[in-house]
Amino acid sequence: MATMPGILTDWPWKSLGSFKHMILAPWAIHSTYSFLVKEKDERDLGYFLIFPFLLLRMLHNQIWISFSRYKTAKGSNRIVDKGIEFEQVDRESNWDDQIILNGLMLYIGYSFSLGIHLPLWRMDGVIMTILLHAGPVEFLYYWLHRLLHHHYLYSRYHSHHHSSIATEPITSVIHPFAEHIAYFALFAIPLATTLVTGTASIISFAAYITYIDLMNNMGHCNFELTPKTLFSIFPPLKFLMYTPSFHSLHHTQFRTNYSLFMPLYDYIYNTADKCSDTLYEASLKRSEDSPDVVHLMHLTTPESIYYLQFGFASLASKPYTYKWYVWIMWPITLFWSVIMSWIHGQAFISERNAFNGLKSQSWVVPKYAIQYKFKRQREAINGFIEEAILEADKRGVKVLTLGLLNQGEELNRNGEIYLQKNPWLKIKVVDGSSLAVAVVLNSIPQGTTQVLLRGDLTKVAYAVTFALCRRGIQVATMNKHEGEKLGQRVTIPQSNLVVHPITHAPKVWLVGDDLGCEEQMKAAKGTVFIPFSQFPPKKWRKDCVYYSTPAMIVPKAFENLHSCENWLPRRVMSAWRIAGILHALEGWNEHECGDQIFNVEKVWEASLRHGFVPFTTSSS
Repeated sequence: MATMPGILTDWPWKSLGSFKHMILAPWAIHSTYSFLVKEKDERDLGYFLIFPFLLLRMLHNQIWISFSRYKTAKGSNRIVDKGIEFEQVDRESNWDDQIILNGLMLYIGYSFSLGIHLPLWRMDGVIMTILLHAGPVEFLYYWLHRLLHHHYLYSRYHSHHHSSIATEPITSVIHPFAEHIAYFALFAIPLATTLVTGTASIISFAAYITYIDLMNNMGHCNFELTPKTLFSIFPPLKFLMYTPSFHSLHHTQFRTNYSLFMPLYDYIYNTADKCSDTLYEASLKRSEDSPDVVHLMHLTTPESIYYLQFGFASLASKPYTYKWYVWIMWPITLFWSVIMSWIHGQAFISERNAFNGLKSQSWVVPKYAIQYKFKRQREAINGFIEEAILEADKRGVKVLTLGLLNQGEELNRNGEIYLQKNPWLKIKVVDGSSLAVAVVLNSIPQGTTQVLLRGDLTKVAYAVTFALCRRGIQVATMNKHEGEKLGQRVTIPQSNLVVHPITHAPKVWLVGDDLGCEEQMKAAKGTVFIPFSQFPPKKWRKDCVYYSTPAMIVPKAFENLHSCENWLPRRVMSAWRIAGILHALEGWNEHECGDQIFNVEKVWEASLRHGFVPFTTSSS
């Protein structure tokens, strides 16, 4: 929102929320119906193609968003190091409003075209469109843009756009409604002129709008992608086509580089930033980031790719929840899952972060959660993980944490097999169990004297049991077999391990992955379920309390965090991932994998000292 919002700031259909797209439904239905029922020689192809063209524009924009986020995460050719936050994602979530507006204008324009049917192609119309854009449109935009930077209009309108310092492709269309009306009037000059002169065509209309989208998206990328050879071959191109670094200076300096797509007018009126060439050269030479910490994740379900940072921003910026429209996209999802498995023969970067001078990245193994359940997949999965560890070690990464199922005991003994195969590794492999244990221990309500342990007996479960028994808290199990297994691994007095029938179980349950509906229904009213696993139990009871999986709230200084980690809320991170960051910050020179577990109290104190806050939120 602008600092002092003026009139016509909000979009007219803002109150409709996600139903705003229904505005176009009557037009789309009418154009389709007219095309199908009219005689062949009376059909208006241009009118019929408006809606498919709008869908293609949305796809075009989404491709730029995904590509930009992926490139920016890698770091090569990046322009501005400042990160993106949730506030920017929310502010830019209505990027499709301008497509709805353009669609309405095109439909209305066709309605008043007095039955003019556009041909598919006319060369004179294309040439006229090019000349009108290079002349009146670029010239008028330059002066309109300078006018919008006058303090009166800037505070009421244009400051909304400039709230984004680190731009994304879609930042280009984030303006108040009134601004978009002005821009549409400008861009309509070539369209209206060719229509009036009878030189318009379907291709000239579509190509011009696509050109605007292309240049807008490219110019707002936070990385340089324009090859230097283009300007070497044709030097005047410097005045005819801007670059992402050229426009990035406008977002950091504010009073330079006002041009639309052609820097010519900035050079004519002496408003071209003197650092334009220097920044362009520096951005082109910038290499990929060398992170200090890598968190190795994997995909959970085929549609989980949309919830990554380079997926759909509206989904990635919120905790994972099922969306009906994602299910409708299953043919595309299936296609992408095949492409991911085929193209990505190794882990790929999904996001980057920075904290207190420490650089971190998240890498994704292109495997789904269901694949981890099959024994025949284990060798391939371990190959992906080992390759990622070796690549990280080669790049000088200090710590690599194994997230979610990548640290399964049956899969790789919490990462131990990689150290046995590669004893020379300099990188420290961390499964994060110590901090997960610390979070679970500090989540147990004060005054608790007995807890029920239910779920797979993992490394974290054994460590939690040992710590609780040392504190004098009894750990109950549901059957004798589980109690015996705990007794064999945990050297504590047997009196601290008891077997309870589920009907008389304590009201504090420490639960793993396999807590089902039947068992939950037998718990007493008001029972507190505290997960010690990375996957939360499904909530079957409304009269019980469900705690989050082990996680903490990250400090405000943690940068470029604009997506949620799985089902966790904003700015909440899993304990396993935080453990690796702490390992690097503290410079601990040891692994945490296999049966090894780091000093629980030490890692807990370090997390609090660095500003991580216990995540105590629970839900009933």
